[in-house]
Amino acid sequence: MKVNRKNSKTELISLKVQNKMSISIGGLQKNSLIDYPGLVSCIIFCNGCNFRCGFCHNKDLVLPDKRREIKQEKIFDFLKKRQGLIDGVVVTGGEPTIYKSLPDFFKKIKDLGYLLKLDTNGTSPDMLKQLIKKDLVDFIAMDIKASFENYSKAAGVEDINVENIKKSIEIIKGFDNHEFRTTVVPGIVNKEEIKKIGEIVKGAKKHALQQFRPKNTLKKEFSELKPFKKDKLKEFKKILDKQVIKCVIRGT
Repeated sequence: MKVNRKNSKTELISLKVQNKMSISIGGLQKNSLIDYPGLVSCIIFCNGCNFRCGFCHNKDLVLPDKRREIKQEKIFDFLKKRQGLIDGVVVTGGEPTIYKSLPDFFKKIKDLGYLLKLDTNGTSPDMLKQLIKKDLVDFIAMDIKASFENYSKAAGVEDINVENIKKSIEIIKGFDNHEFRTTVVPGIVNKEEIKKIGEIVKGAKKHALQQFRPKNTLKKEFSELKPFKKDKLKEFKKILDKQVIKCVIRGT
């Protein structure tokens, strides 16, 4: 699974533009009972991502030519109408932290009385620090794609700043409400990778193993893969049970 240099450079140019713009929103799920643990929530999907994970099933958010745009006014009109009916808002992507204006966006949501959960790939530890310092986030979930030596392979881009990934992991470990997540993709994740991931997240409150879904994947070859059987996921879980306080399996 080869890293695409062209996509990496194209995305870098795209990020320079996005960092000067207000957040681009590509989707809204009005109700969820599972995405914010213990709360009824809605989900806001941000356009754009600095990764190109071949197994990603949100390519409509990631690829520039696939994106649609929902005006922020429409999002906030919805949130105002749902006050008292839903408890939390999940902001995911794509990758929300590519936007410098994310704290302002979060503050507007917090001012409406909602609890806020951020889903991130962990590439922007400075943004995490800022959101935490300003008390703008209540729950953080971070994807752990693979062991550090295989991160570029899993993320589909070159020159990943692994030190930033490490910093984000430590920041999140120190934040009260958190979880880490790994999508168990055949060809990327195996028993040895899980052991290494366990060392990476050691001491975390929660780690979720997410079943791979071979549908609508960003790269066609991933749609032809067969997901691991449940017994294999249980084997992976036993490894992580020794490293984190709680490990769960999702999507089976």
